[in-house]
Amino acid sequence: MQRRLIIMRHAKSDWETDAPTDHARPLNRRGRRDAPRIAKRIAQLGWQPDIVVSSDSQRTRETYQLMTDHFSPDVDLRFLDSLYHAGPHELADVLQQLPDAAVTVLALGHNPGWSEVVYWLTKNSVSMTTANAALCHVPANSWPAALQLAGSWQLDEVLRPKEL
Repeated sequence: MQRRLIIMRHAKSDWETDAPTDHARPLNRRGRRDAPRIAKRIAQLGWQPDIVVSSDSQRTRETYQLMTDHFSPDVDLRFLDSLYHAGPHELADVLQQLPDAAVTVLALGHNPGWSEVVYWLTKNSVSMTTANAALCHVPANSWPAALQLAGSWQLDEVLRPKEL
């Protein structure tokens, strides 16, 4: 059985805002345009997520909200404080808890942590700019088993809004 992980950075956020904290920054116009475009391509490729694990920041929440039209309404959605500016260790803690039935997972978060996650899993250096999604897989029967194979995952493709 394959484990598939979509590692996606939130869409472009607004730096010209009166948001009181970094955590509360919303998306800008480009971000609102790019998020559904990436979701549409993910869906076209057949990478429908069973579970979405996401940072609980405003910009990740908005990114996912703009993607929902392209995904099943039955997706298990989890906004987690532990994934706010997280990296490999924090994501691994979350993934290890997922049920075996979850084959495809979308992890929505921030950089530099998400670039580190891609490298940790695949040994490929990828610049995860906003709204980029790295599609990775590994043969494994469970998420704990998949994480034991860090460094040998296959990087299938990196989706970038400017290339769609």
